[in-house]
Amino acid sequence: MSILRAGDEKFHYSDGSHKWIPPDPTYDQAVWDEQVRQHKHAHLRNERPGVRIQRLV
Repeated sequence: MSILRAGDEKFHYSDGSHKWIPPDPTYDQAVWDEQVRQHKHAHLRNERPGVRIQRLV
């Protein structure tokens, strides 16, 4: 599960799903899409792997 940090609220609805429509109707949709893409990528960077891989030497 990802961690919400301060400032992430603008990218999420109250149920935790991502907003694909910018809150301001005059905001450039292409810019918003890129910001959401980067935000989702940050979620992935902050997640810990669910399975540990152990190497045999």
